[in-house]
Amino acid sequence: MFCLSTLEQVMTRKIFVANFPYNTTAEDLTELFEQHGEVVSAKIATDRETGRSRGFGFVEMGTEQQAADAIRALNGVDLGGRPLAVREAEDRGGPRRGGGGGFGNRGGGRFPGGRGGGHRF
Repeated sequence: MFCLSTLEQVMTRKIFVANFPYNTTAEDLTELFEQHGEVVSAKIATDRETGRSRGFGFVEMGTEQQAADAIRALNGVDLGGRPLAVREAEDRGGPRRGGGGGFGNRGGGRFPGGRGGGHRF
């Protein structure tokens, strides 16, 4: 069983990093952040279809203090001509369940199969 303070430390070691050039690699982020402590992991968000970087990612530091130091030192720093946005990552509340957006095939529309937005006039 986890105590609350352990969970808080795990959550606050993760850093959200945005606005970096699309050619930035996880290794580049690791090199930049390890100047401020141990980097446990560095991941870049990529587009599912193209595999290209989406210009943001996450870095997990070894301790909460190292994460705080890295945030203070690197927020606004120029990387490839762009000012980095660096802040504590927010807990998203569990795994994502996909979907979202669109109307799907929920029925109730003007056309067979539920197409038409579900509005009746």
